[in-house]
Amino acid sequence: MPPNTTATSGDKPGKSGRKKGRKARLIVLVLVLAIIGGIAYGAYWSISTVRASFPQTKGSITLEGLTGPVDVKRDGYGIPQIYADSDEDLFMAQGYVQAQDRFYEMDVRRHMTSGRLSEMFGKSQVDNDEFLRTLGWDRVAKEEYDSKLSSDTKKYLQAYAKGVNAYLKGKDGADISLEYAALGFTNDYKPTEWTPVDSVSWLKAMAWDLRGNMQDEIDRALMTSRLGPAQIAELYPQYPYDRNQAIVQDGQYDELTKTFEQSDGQSDSDDSSTDGTGTSSDSSSGGTEGSALQSQLSGLYNVLDDLPTAVGVNGNGIGSNSWVVAGKNTITNKPLLANDPHLSASLPSVWYQMGLHCRAVSSKCQYDVSGYTFAGMPGVIIGHNQTISWGMTNSGVDVTDLYLEKLSGEDGYEYDGKVKPFVTREETIKVAGGESKKIVVRQTEDGMPLLSDRDDELIDVGKKATVDTDDTAAPDRGDGYGVALKWTALSAGTSMDAVFAIDKAKDWDSFRKAAEKFDVPSQNLVYADTSNHIGYQLPGKIPTRAKGVDGSIPAPGWDSKYKWKGYIAFDELPYEYDPDRGYIVTANQAVVDKDKYPYTLTTDWGYGARSQRITDLIKSKIKGGGKISTDDMRQMQLDDDSEIAKLLVPVLKKLNLDDPDVREAQKLLENWDFTQDADSAAAAYFNAVWRNILKLAFGNKLPKELRVEDQCLWVDPVNTTGPVDDTEKVRECGQRDADQAQPDGGDRWFEVVRNLMTKTDSDWWTTPASGTRPEADHDRDKLFERAMIDARWELTAKLGKDIDTWSWGRLHRLFLKNQTLGTSGPGFLQYILNRGPWKLGGGEATVNATGWNAAGGYGVVWVPSMRMVVNLDDLDKSKWINLTGASGHAFSAHYTDQTSKWADGELLDWSFSKKAVDDSTSDTLVLKP
Repeated sequence: MPPNTTATSGDKPGKSGRKKGRKARLIVLVLVLAIIGGIAYGAYWSISTVRASFPQTKGSITLEGLTGPVDVKRDGYGIPQIYADSDEDLFMAQGYVQAQDRFYEMDVRRHMTSGRLSEMFGKSQVDNDEFLRTLGWDRVAKEEYDSKLSSDTKKYLQAYAKGVNAYLKGKDGADISLEYAALGFTNDYKPTEWTPVDSVSWLKAMAWDLRGNMQDEIDRALMTSRLGPAQIAELYPQYPYDRNQAIVQDGQYDELTKTFEQSDGQSDSDDSSTDGTGTSSDSSSGGTEGSALQSQLSGLYNVLDDLPTAVGVNGNGIGSNSWVVAGKNTITNKPLLANDPHLSASLPSVWYQMGLHCRAVSSKCQYDVSGYTFAGMPGVIIGHNQTISWGMTNSGVDVTDLYLEKLSGEDGYEYDGKVKPFVTREETIKVAGGESKKIVVRQTEDGMPLLSDRDDELIDVGKKATVDTDDTAAPDRGDGYGVALKWTALSAGTSMDAVFAIDKAKDWDSFRKAAEKFDVPSQNLVYADTSNHIGYQLPGKIPTRAKGVDGSIPAPGWDSKYKWKGYIAFDELPYEYDPDRGYIVTANQAVVDKDKYPYTLTTDWGYGARSQRITDLIKSKIKGGGKISTDDMRQMQLDDDSEIAKLLVPVLKKLNLDDPDVREAQKLLENWDFTQDADSAAAAYFNAVWRNILKLAFGNKLPKELRVEDQCLWVDPVNTTGPVDDTEKVRECGQRDADQAQPDGGDRWFEVVRNLMTKTDSDWWTTPASGTRPEADHDRDKLFERAMIDARWELTAKLGKDIDTWSWGRLHRLFLKNQTLGTSGPGFLQYILNRGPWKLGGGEATVNATGWNAAGGYGVVWVPSMRMVVNLDDLDKSKWINLTGASGHAFSAHYTDQTSKWADGELLDWSFSKKAVDDSTSDTLVLKP
């Protein structure tokens, strides 16, 4: 039975050193204090200072290195379309233009990926730098550039860097952005030249953001201190294949089922020895041994959580929608393709819109492509060219594993009964305004960095770990095991080659050939072309593991049988081409039914709430021969239907409530259609009820490492036997940031509650009385009643007693914060750099996925970072929108000029042909050789 818990108020938990710097993110407190203490704001921050860094968008500029003139045409939103006569000129101009708009953002990103944030922001970033140096993204990127990438790709990267550096030439910090002017008060930092490796490194950052189930791997292990294996399994239910369709239904993997040999990898049938948590089904419930990885994985989580938000939300809540509809089902008789990747909200947006056009496509100049890319990277990541379009969603496949390592002294680790030496390197971290710090990075022979070297809480790695190694006894843990990371992105790959190859692909075959190079991050790729074909391809380096090993919990690093066996061959990865149903939907659900595919891709899919809703919307449109339009696709992106509300509201409406104020709130649900509009009072109340159900049933029973850091509870002490009275309870306070805690309320929790609805006397439906609030003792409806009461008074405190004034948008707000100097600090800088709030509809696990974390509150923590709909019949009738705007300059007209339209669900015209671009052009800049 889950431990009995009672929420209390009172002191917050003591914070370790890592907590003190968490809220700072990229902020240097020394900097802001200096600004507060000594700078006359009004005199310095003049209009001329602010505008000094705005880009020139008209007239002409001479750039050394161009071989011919390049036109940069910007529309009314500042979105650039570049026209050139050679590939090198095209990408050089791309580098120049992106630097004009976003160089400060680019500079911060490259310092992050290379573990050099301390050079810009001082000692507050040393811990982050240590961790990122240990991962070694920039080292892997350099290896890729030196030994893996094609000569053409290197040529394009060099041209891009040349363009960035042409922009930097002769400029000081204040000429580039006002953030550099602010840094100049306490720091003599000056931007250095851009390199090709800087561009490649950013792909590693995005791969980290989309790395798969590493967070679930940590969370499952942390739960063992409070919950037994069967309870954990209930919180990680199996994917509902019978209800939510997988992506690939009629696809292929090149006769794989005929050639696959079980000895070469594992199949889903190998998972019979586990209960879905990676724990042997006969394991004992949580105790000293059952709290397995709590100490070391809590420390690891804390390091991951401290990484800058600019990398994303660290794997929690990451998702995306993308779907394609064949011409037979559209009003144009050609395909339509929609995409909206979900990432944490940042200012400026992670995406940068632009077009790259060769005036005449030839062997000398091969590109005519438009879409979304990252500032700091050449090419286009998502978009379309003359004949094909493509979109991406996170596949969620498991490409990371944590390994426990038996350490042997300072220099070695145990492997198959022998001691092997660590491969080591020394790194020097330069610190603005302080002394440099040297660290030693240790990694195993096969390149796994020892993450436990990077955090004080990881020194005790493995002290309490329970390790089931079947027939191999675990070595004595001594002072504790270490924790190492195996990750596909830590070996050199060819994803940068794939970007350019996809940009110029002409058909399905050339698209698949290009996708073969896209090794990390593994993404769901959807495809459509002007010849009326649609398709799907899963690319990426996806490991195969030993029989019985599913990657769901940390593995014993001392036993070679737990090593990865290899990677699934590209021709064996699932794909689908022109399915009879006439559409393909990807929204982070299972890629393929586990009974139809012999490899385990992951044990932690999204649970398909969004994907099935999209599928149902498409089916309802085409039923009886109906046709789908571009605007239908847009409307589907904005769908805010709540699946969990459909399940719970019929029960909630039937409960007998004594309090007339609570009954008044209950009546909001009577005629509600389950949509979560920003002005909906019913959506506000239901989501508050849902949040309180999760807290009472699950959140208060989770260990402190998963709970919100200011939530303190009196709980039963761990490892006791027999009943515990109130005097023996211990006080535990949560340790996670509010937007990272559990239960987050996503579609995994939908599935958890769905499975428990018929178990009305489950242990989970238990919560103690609190003040005048009633208890529930193995009673679902009593717990629901309590949640409705708590929700009523929570919203009374937040929104007022009058329910006529309630609305979901008043709770569910988006604040856009500059991810460096605007994240925290003095109000003056925040006022300059930050924007918002916007009141939003949508919600968690809806198609309009404005995510919020139910454990922490109702604020928006991740969003559709852009939206697009591509019309393959007439590309000029395609539509797009960005979260913010083209510019990273705080007072530019294009800083957030798309945000209000994005919030209202509008899309902008997306010009592609020369005539359409000319018609929409507001400013033209000519770059001359």
